Amino acid sequence: MESINVGFLSVLPPIIAIGLALVTKEVISSLIIGILSGTFIYACHFASGLGVVVKTFDTTMALMADKLAGNTAIVLFLAMLGALVVVITKAGGSRAYGNWASSKITSRTGASLATCALGALIFIDDYFNCLTVGTVMKPVTDKQRISHVKLAYLIDATAAPVCIIAPVSSWAASVISQMGDTGLNGMESFIQSIPYNLYALLTILMIIIISCLQLDFGPMEKFEHDAIKYGKLDSDGSSSSTGADELNQLRISPKGRVFDLLIPIAALIVFSILSMLYIGGYFEGGMTIADGFGNTDAGPALAISSFASLIVAFLLFVPRKILNFREFMDGVGQGVKSMVGAIIILTLAWTISGVCRDLLSTGEYVGNLVEHSSMPTMLIPAIIFVVAGFLSFSMGTSWGTFGILIPIIATVCSKVAPELTIISLSATLAGSVFGDHCSPISDTTILSSTGAGCSHIDHVSTQIPYALCVGACCMVGYIVAGITKNLFLTLGVAIVCLVVVLVVLHNMAVSKEELRENENK
Repeated sequence: MESINVGFLSVLPPIIAIGLALVTKEVISSLIIGILSGTFIYACHFASGLGVVVKTFDTTMALMADKLAGNTAIVLFLAMLGALVVVITKAGGSRAYGNWASSKITSRTGASLATCALGALIFIDDYFNCLTVGTVMKPVTDKQRISHVKLAYLIDATAAPVCIIAPVSSWAASVISQMGDTGLNGMESFIQSIPYNLYALLTILMIIIISCLQLDFGPMEKFEHDAIKYGKLDSDGSSSSTGADELNQLRISPKGRVFDLLIPIAALIVFSILSMLYIGGYFEGGMTIADGFGNTDAGPALAISSFASLIVAFLLFVPRKILNFREFMDGVGQGVKSMVGAIIILTLAWTISGVCRDLLSTGEYVGNLVEHSSMPTMLIPAIIFVVAGFLSFSMGTSWGTFGILIPIIATVCSKVAPELTIISLSATLAGSVFGDHCSPISDTTILSSTGAGCSHIDHVSTQIPYALCVGACCMVGYIVAGITKNLFLTLGVAIVCLVVVLVVLHNMAVSKEELRENENK
C-alpha cells in the first residue's frame, strides 16, 4: 500500500485511540476506532462516496492481515509462552517457588527488589521479561500485599529500560543494525550511548528508590494504600485478577518442586540466546557474538526457544508422572487460550502503528518538523527526547520510532552538531522508551499488565505519573548535556533532580492521604 502525506491528520488516529482508551477504559474498541479513523483518512485520498467506506474496510483488513502475518513468530511465542506458564503452574512449580520465596522474602521491600532483580536478569527480550517476571513473582508480591498495578509497573520498568541498555538483547540488535545503516559503527555507537540513556538509567534508579523507601505517589499511592490496609490488590476490590482466578482453578500437582519452575525458565533463557545466535548466523562462522545478535530476528528465535522449552517441560513433568500426557496437553490448550486477549490487543496495536507508519507517514511528518526547525544547537538532545517520546507515544512502538528517527537524527547532527551525535542518539532511544511507557497502545505496556494480572487501563493510569516524573528529570539532564557535553555533570544533575522530585511528590501524597483520613473520622 502506498503511503501518503496528510500533515497533522497523520497524528489523529493515535490521539483518538489513546483518548478513547483513557476515557472509556476499554482498549479494544478504542484501538479499532483509532484504526478505522486512520484508514478512513487514507481512503478519502483515493476514493469518494461509497467507495470511501469500501476502501476503508478493505485497507483495514489488508493491513491487519499484513501485520499479523509479519508478527506470526511473536504470536507463536506468546501462545507457547502462555502454554509453558500454565503447564509449569499445573505441575506445581510456580506454587513451590512461591512458597519457597515467601518463606525467604518477608517484607514488601524484599518482594519489590526481588521482582526488580529478576526483571534485570531477564534482559534478552522485553516480551519474555514481562510475562515471565509476572508469573514467577506474583504469588510473592500478593503475599506481601503489593498491588497488581505496582507489580505491573515494576515489570514494565525492568523490561524495555533494561533491554535498551543491554548490548546482548533483541532491542540492542535492532538499534545496532539501524545505527550501522547510518554509517556509524553500530556496536560502538550503541555502547557509547548507554551512559547518556537517561530514561533507562533513571527509571532503574527510581524503582530501586521506590522499592527501598516505599515512596509512592499519584494514583499508585491509592492502590498501594488499599492493598496494604484492606488487602485489595485490584481496582475492583478483589485480591486476585481474572487471570489469577483461572490459574487458581487449575488442578495443581502436589508433587511440584522449585526446580520444576527454574529448569524450564533457565531453558527458555538459554534457548533464547542460542536461537538468536543461530538465526543471526553466528554458528556458520566468520562473525563475532555481537555480529550474531546484530543480525538476528528476535521473533523466530523466541518462537524456537519457547517451543524447545515446552519440550523440556514435557520431559521434566510427564516421565516423573507429575502430569500425565493428557493433563500436559490440556495445559497447553489452556495456556494458548489465556493469551488470546493479549494477542488481540497486540494485533490491533501493530495495526494502528502500521496506519501511522505505513499509510499516513506520521513519522516522516514529525521527523520533518524536527529537521526543519531552527532550534538552538544546545537544545537538540532535549528536543529530540520530547519528539521521540511523542512519536513513540502516538504509535505505541519504540522500535518503529528508532527506525524513523535514528537516520534523521544521525544526518541532522552530522551537519549541524557532530559533537552531539551520540548524545542525540541516546536521547532518541531514551525518548522512545519514555513514550512507549506512557502509551496505552504499547505492546510492552499491554504485556506488563497481562503478566501482573491487572487492568490494562489501571496500569497505564498509575504508570504515567511515574514515567512523566522520570521524563521531566531527563529533560533537565539533556539540557545540561547539550550545554556542557559532560557525562558526569549530566548524570549528577539528573539524579539529584529525580531524588528531589520523588521526595516532594511522596510528601504531597502522604499529606493528602492524612487529610483524607482526618476528614473520614
